[in-house]
Amino acid sequence: MTTELENSAAEEETTEGTGAENQAVDGAGVEGAATDDPAAESEKDVEVGSPEYQSFDNTGPANENGDLARLQNIQIAVTAELGRATLPIQELMQLAEGSVVELDRAIDSPIDLIAQGVTLASGEVVVVDGCFAIRILNVHDNK
Repeated sequence: MTTELENSAAEEETTEGTGAENQAVDGAGVEGAATDDPAAESEKDVEVGSPEYQSFDNTGPANENGDLARLQNIQIAVTAELGRATLPIQELMQLAEGSVVELDRAIDSPIDLIAQGVTLASGEVVVVDGCFAIRILNVHDNK
């Protein structure tokens, strides 16, 4: 019995030794295997640097006239804001035909003309050909 255990232990040592010897003979140990793998090598040797960008010059005459001309036909939604109100959800859910919501502006206050959330001008409500319109009284400087 003892002989069988000794023989199996000796076989295991021989097998383990053979694997290590094969790696040494091939010249590729754990360190050697990493250098043979191009992906592993590129991960080790790659240095991360700052990206390079082309220089951008927007002061030239072509940019001032040519690029702005392309933008002149873009449609922007413009809103006339008569006023605002803040309501609790309960009151909002109870709104029905005939309900009245009081706004935060007086009747003689100008109406705001808004585009993309920016107030561009203020004016008064007028009627043109049976439709509401805004007569601009003040153009806001949004610089």
